[in-house]
Amino acid sequence: MVTMYPRKLTDRISLIDGFDMGMSERTGTYVIDEEQLTLIETGPSPSIPHIVEGLEQLGHSAQDVAYIIVTHIHLDHAGGAGLLLKQCPNAKVVVHPKGARHLSNPSRLVAGAKAVYGERFSPLFDPVVPIDAERLLVKGEGDSLQIGPGCMLEFWDSPGHANHHFAIIDPISNGIFSGDTAGILYEQLAKEQILFSLPSTSPNQFDPDNMRQSANRMKAAKFSYAFYGHFGMTDKPEQAFSQSLEWLDIFMEQAGISFSRKESHIDLAARLKERVSLVLAEKGIPENHEVYMLIELDLMVSAMGLLDYLNKNSHKKRTCKEIG
Repeated sequence: MVTMYPRKLTDRISLIDGFDMGMSERTGTYVIDEEQLTLIETGPSPSIPHIVEGLEQLGHSAQDVAYIIVTHIHLDHAGGAGLLLKQCPNAKVVVHPKGARHLSNPSRLVAGAKAVYGERFSPLFDPVVPIDAERLLVKGEGDSLQIGPGCMLEFWDSPGHANHHFAIIDPISNGIFSGDTAGILYEQLAKEQILFSLPSTSPNQFDPDNMRQSANRMKAAKFSYAFYGHFGMTDKPEQAFSQSLEWLDIFMEQAGISFSRKESHIDLAARLKERVSLVLAEKGIPENHEVYMLIELDLMVSAMGLLDYLNKNSHKKRTCKEIG
């Protein structure tokens, strides 16, 4: 089944595929068609031509964009914001208070991504363009943004995946743009009527307690829709959030085993894939299914974050004992 993008999800929200990492249905940009045309997520800089083309296919131009909102500043969500802004003379970038300075000076972001992606960094993310402070609009917990006569977006602080993460609530659709805090949704399986969501525990600010609190808050709000950066929309958000939370417990359990055995993140990713494969096999998904290309990548990065968290936590406990 081929799904064409840009795709209208509701009467006023569309999804553009940014072909992040050269993959379809990996990272998306949402277009909210209100009086103040608003984009949510940009993906990395190589995605920008796809976004501009997608806007044109929807009947808009980059000059029409008023706001570019990034749920957090990881480069696969916000790395292209500076480059896109060059084509959007009337736009401002909306960002979490803890992320603004890193968009103005992305050197630490770049260094962190290079540590994860190594020599693959340049083709995946270059260029990362700094954003002038006057073109940034900071929004935090409880803040709002009027983008249309009847549409006031609301912002929720949502740490767990990253400290510089917020979620955006759209009152008209009763939907939430959840970024990565409540997990990753696999559109490749959704096409086969399988709802499947895994947590995203990438380094270096992953915190399981914060992730649980944020995801449970989203779940309790009983939204009608959840819009994921990776990737697409579900009209069963409570089920998706519950699934991600259940997998988070499994991730932490398996990470604890790997940590105690001094295994590498590669070993942990393999351990997690075994668990995922068992579940998907029960749903009739073979191991040669296209979705595994994404799942293996996600598990590798998540395994790095899980072990990073356990290492930091272990160090804190040792330090406390030494002080005590």
